[in-house]
Amino acid sequence: MSLFLGIDCGTQGTKALILETDSGRVLGLGSASYSMQSGANGRREQDPAVWVQALQKATAQALEAAGADGQQILGVGVSGQQHGLVLLDADGQVLRPAKLWCDTETSPENERLLHYLGGAEGSMARLGLAIAPGYTVSKLLWTLEQFPELFQRIQHILLPHDYLNYWLTGQLCSDYGDASGTGYFDIRSRQWDSELLHHIDPSRRLEAALPRLIESHEAVGTLLPEVARLLGLNPAAVVSSGGGDNMMGAIGTDNITPGNITMSLGSSGTVYAFSAEPLVSPEPAVAAFCSSSGGWLPLICTMNLTNVTGAVRELFKLDLAGFNQHVIDAPIGAGNVLMLPFLNGERVPALPNATGRFVGLDSNNLTQANLCRAAVEGTTYGLRYGLDLLRDAGLPSHSIRLIGGGANSPVWRQIVADIMNVPVVCTEQTEAAALGAAIQAAWCAGKGGETLAQLCNKCVRLNSETQTSPVAANASAYEALYQRYRAELATL
Repeated sequence: MSLFLGIDCGTQGTKALILETDSGRVLGLGSASYSMQSGANGRREQDPAVWVQALQKATAQALEAAGADGQQILGVGVSGQQHGLVLLDADGQVLRPAKLWCDTETSPENERLLHYLGGAEGSMARLGLAIAPGYTVSKLLWTLEQFPELFQRIQHILLPHDYLNYWLTGQLCSDYGDASGTGYFDIRSRQWDSELLHHIDPSRRLEAALPRLIESHEAVGTLLPEVARLLGLNPAAVVSSGGGDNMMGAIGTDNITPGNITMSLGSSGTVYAFSAEPLVSPEPAVAAFCSSSGGWLPLICTMNLTNVTGAVRELFKLDLAGFNQHVIDAPIGAGNVLMLPFLNGERVPALPNATGRFVGLDSNNLTQANLCRAAVEGTTYGLRYGLDLLRDAGLPSHSIRLIGGGANSPVWRQIVADIMNVPVVCTEQTEAAALGAAIQAAWCAGKGGETLAQLCNKCVRLNSETQTSPVAANASAYEALYQRYRAELATL
């Protein structure tokens, strides 16, 4: 058997997956959860040590579930939450908790850097994307100003998946996909923007601290002997380049050629597609990242999705089944109730200071069912807004691969299909990022000489029971309702 281990280090926990590539079957899964350190000022941080502990626990669970001998593992791939900042000293020790993608404490620093770059337009001209709060670059300026003495001890700057690769192999590398989300990387030339880092710190110590960039099909190295013993894995196992969670999710949904769209219905919502060439949209909300499959991955991210539906569920003390039944019971358009679901502000559409609201309430439509459906429809309109941005940039959307917790709801799948007017389907394996990491590890290991496309074709399976096509009448009704949503946006 050809066994590969995929690791996905997320914001709320780490998942591990054992993939057998001869048959394309997932043999076992494991997981370990953890929490964030949060502050009222927008601080969102984690100690990288919890990622390492979770990796160990999740890996042990996955091996046990698979009934596999760790010595059979031929390769390991790591997926990590994007944009996080991990700082190491000269001894390779973590200097402070990692600031995460959802950290907004550095928003003022981001605004100053954006002004230096010439606003969104200047940032896109220089980097290929507009830097946003949460990207890594503003975290560096924040660290310099808040912890100047600690800043002087920085020897290495890593992203979360880079750090786990370092812990596994002792090597300091990054792939182009995850690097493209730092805000100090030019997505067209695929190089670090050293002058932007020099602007932050003229000593040029930041440029010297950057990891070596490697291609998606390259291996970082093999497992350190002590790590192999600790995990019970084959010390000759190859560790692949890995990448950001969205990049690995693209591989895990076979989104490596133009035409397929991956849409994640998680606490936040993401929509992304493969492009063989750099695709810089005139719309700053489109993040023109590189992929971890040798191309580019234009992406949009909404800040409000299942966090909104979860809040409505909690308000009405509904379990998931009860909430979904309410959504089914309400009519399309929720009886004229429209929710603008901006509980956390919003990135796409670009309304960082917006708040949530219900529009169109009256004494006849104020029902739990209508409010539940309005929450689902309102968040899905935001994804449609993002999909339209990708379409306007020239990306085709023949089909949508749905992942994330919300994709488990048949009624939500139908709403997505109708609002997007595109067929949707879920993948058999819901842990798309972990699966993508395992597939990439097999690609890097090169066993059998299979291409990435061949591996995806074999290992990414669609769940035919979830295949959902748009209903023409529903799609027509939703087109008018979506235009109402756009009109309400214009008033904000």
